[in-house]
Amino acid sequence: MSDTDSFIDEVSEEVRRDRLFRAMKKYGWIAILLVILLVGGAAFNEFRKSKARTEAQRFGDEILLALQADEPTTRLAALDDVATTGEKNALLGFVAAGEEVDAGQTDSAIKRLKLISSDASLSSVYRQLADLKLVLLQGEDLSTDERMARLEPLAIAGMPFRLLAEEQMALAEIASEDFEAALFRLQGILADGELTAGLRRRVSQLIVALGGELEQA
Repeated sequence: MSDTDSFIDEVSEEVRRDRLFRAMKKYGWIAILLVILLVGGAAFNEFRKSKARTEAQRFGDEILLALQADEPTTRLAALDDVATTGEKNALLGFVAAGEEVDAGQTDSAIKRLKLISSDASLSSVYRQLADLKLVLLQGEDLSTDERMARLEPLAIAGMPFRLLAEEQMALAEIASEDFEAALFRLQGILADGELTAGLRRRVSQLIVALGGELEQA
């Protein structure tokens, strides 16, 4: 390589360094800002997760502490003192409703469940669970038609408590002495791929009690 070529290469390299330096001086703050945003975003996300875990633990601990009391009324009073917001209110409501039933305050439990059922801000899972629990509590006070009407929306394909609603519909049919319809419904539950072990046991017992036959696996 000649001295001229070497000189040209050195000049070109110097020009490239000069351009890079000017670019970093002009746009380097953008790179620094991006790094700050990435690090700050990651830190904030971890803080948010940590805060959520702490809040969930506090919520659980307060419920467990409230349930340690011996009497249902005492447990209920302690649960009412638990401070919470959002969908945790629904979880707390379900626990409190159970305590009200144990304390013989069924009307209060029904009122509490109705509040959950009608709260549009809650997830549909909570509202449907409240509807199912309401049917269980009010079962004897509802006619067969009323029970079926309330349960039918819960038994639609894809609903989270579909099979439990179907079970309650079968029990309503048994109560109205429509044994053939109940047996047909129970057989359908037994053939469902999402059937749990506990529900399988209950449904099998009902089928046998109605004089039906269980299919052999």
